[in-house]
Amino acid sequence: MATTAAAPPGTSRAAAAPRRDRRPTVNRTYYLFLVPALVLFTLAITVPAVMGITLSFTDSVGFGEFSFTGLTNYVALASDPAILGSYGFTIGFALVTVLVVNVVAFLLAVLLTSRIRAKVALRAVFVLPMVISGIVIAYVFNFLFSNSLPQLGQALGLGPLEQSLLADPDLAWTTIVIVTAWQAIPSALLIYIAGILSIPGEVYEAAAMDGASAARRLRSITLPLVAGYVLINLVIGFKNFLNAYDIIVGLTNGGPGTATRSVAMTIFSGFTGGDYAYQMANATIFFLIAVVLAVLQLRLTRGKAAV
Repeated sequence: MATTAAAPPGTSRAAAAPRRDRRPTVNRTYYLFLVPALVLFTLAITVPAVMGITLSFTDSVGFGEFSFTGLTNYVALASDPAILGSYGFTIGFALVTVLVVNVVAFLLAVLLTSRIRAKVALRAVFVLPMVISGIVIAYVFNFLFSNSLPQLGQALGLGPLEQSLLADPDLAWTTIVIVTAWQAIPSALLIYIAGILSIPGEVYEAAAMDGASAARRLRSITLPLVAGYVLINLVIGFKNFLNAYDIIVGLTNGGPGTATRSVAMTIFSGFTGGDYAYQMANATIFFLIAVVLAVLQLRLTRGKAAV
């Protein structure tokens, strides 16, 4: 016959029952440290954003009196060739650049995680571009594309390179892709290196024992196991490239004409050109696109790094 242990005399059942874990309490002092950050964020980000969205429904020029015009600015954006052209260039540039960056970064990551000499030193060298200011990089490449490359093209008799690529409306965008990719590859490279190094070495050893070639191991092991990292780089890279500004300013300043003018450049130019409310409407739409991409990024990358 089973018996149950009785609670000690004078002890109630509630006291004898095991206590449930309570949520840890946070000292109120910690919340005080949030106040300065919240105040600064509100004054520097939230308030200007709300004011800007409000002014996008007006005819304001940035100062003085204004009147509400409803959705006039938003309707005008849909038929403005300059606005549509800037969105077309920005999206096309972002798609091409994110493809170039990820292909080159992945191949470099495979190389820098293989059995080669001085691979640690090479990793440090390849990461250097990401610590240099974008505007500085742009001015350096501006000189190369405007002077050094044409001189080299003339010396070698290469017709297309004898003139500055920055002055060619059909090729100027390629210089922006090259320079942007040169600066963005290191950050994608680090993510790919982390992903490849997380793959157990035993997997490659087993594949090698089964006679799988290096190309087969890359295609059947490396690529599937770093798919989550590829997705992270694609989404984050595309979102970042949509905000292209400093490198374009330093290289082409939106030219020739408006061939390489991005959405960010169009918005900033309107702030000083009397189209404040109109470009605030443009900025609001661009902000909504960024929010959608951010939500998409969170959904797609949630838990992918652990794949």
